[in-house]
Amino acid sequence: MNARHADRLLKYVQGQQQALVDLLQHMVEAESPSSQPEAHPLMRTILANELDFLGFKVFPLRRNGGGEHLYARPANRKKCSPSQLLVGHYDTVWPLGTVSHRPFTVNGNIARGPGVLDMKGGLAQIIVALKALQDLNLEPELLPIVFVNSDEEIGSRTSTRTIRTLAQHVDRSFVMEPAMGEEGMIKTERKGVGRFTITVHGKAAHAGLDPEGGASAILELSHVIQTLFALNDSDSGITVNVGMVDGGLQPNVIAPHSQAVVDVRVPTVADGQHIEQAIRDIAPVTPGVRLTVDGRIGRPSMERTDRNDALWQQASELGKQLGIDLKHGRAGGGSDGNTTSQYTATLDGLGPVGNGAHAEHEFLYIDRTLERTALLALLLLAPPAEPKTKGDDL
Repeated sequence: MNARHADRLLKYVQGQQQALVDLLQHMVEAESPSSQPEAHPLMRTILANELDFLGFKVFPLRRNGGGEHLYARPANRKKCSPSQLLVGHYDTVWPLGTVSHRPFTVNGNIARGPGVLDMKGGLAQIIVALKALQDLNLEPELLPIVFVNSDEEIGSRTSTRTIRTLAQHVDRSFVMEPAMGEEGMIKTERKGVGRFTITVHGKAAHAGLDPEGGASAILELSHVIQTLFALNDSDSGITVNVGMVDGGLQPNVIAPHSQAVVDVRVPTVADGQHIEQAIRDIAPVTPGVRLTVDGRIGRPSMERTDRNDALWQQASELGKQLGIDLKHGRAGGGSDGNTTSQYTATLDGLGPVGNGAHAEHEFLYIDRTLERTALLALLLLAPPAEPKTKGDDL
């Protein structure tokens, strides 16, 4: 790619600093906690208006049991054009009212506020990057399409099916989650994430009068927990954590039920399949009890595949044109990039550089976020690694 594009884009984007900051403020002040979809319309309206102004046709997608997601594509497009996917989420972990005592602020080069880093900054980058391409008359070879969901922070339960479908029909996917750490690392790998609930069904009896007549679900749960923790493998990066337990009726009753909620993180898809099967294979050792296991690896591992690596190499070279020495690594948490990576080349962590995601000190660096916006614009212009002769009509 002509390095002149890099200079033009960086200069243009840096000239959009106030516009990006203003947009960030509007988004942060439009609070949108995952668990309160009734609060989401203002945030959706901001996004829809921005995309509409850029010539995109915006489609609201409502899913049973969840909030509303946004899908957008250029209104004037050739049908069946090869495409690329921009993925983001507008929900946050912060409850309504957080912005009243922790408002959006700018202090020099730092912007703060609930959700500013994760990930309303990434959404602002999408808008500014697309505007840069439009205003500089730079047309990507791949049609940019945008999907922004409302439930990523709670596992993308109602949006994963749509993300999966889109990922199967695009040449590549850019996920606008924040960069990793203040180094600003791109996420080329992510651990797979699973959640399981193990329920022990025992038999109640009087603890003093008839202790032998019961079957203690709590006793059995203690064995189950030890079996689960034995699945941890620090050398391989596999973590199995029992984070919540519950059970019993009264101290003088043999417990008829108990339950454990388990978090699982795995570096590879194969590891996830192995651990999931191992959990389902746990057998009770206490006479008279039975176990039920619910849950699964909901987000399969984002592995460093050949196609992901090729996209990373492309990003690294484009970063050099902007004077950015990019680094990459594996993140322990999951994102929608775990899903897209199963079907298409994926880069994650292209969002803002800062710190404090899900923490009260959450912030981003404005200058480095502008640099990442220019990088995103360059990536959108880049030719596909393996061009398709014909795209799908998305």
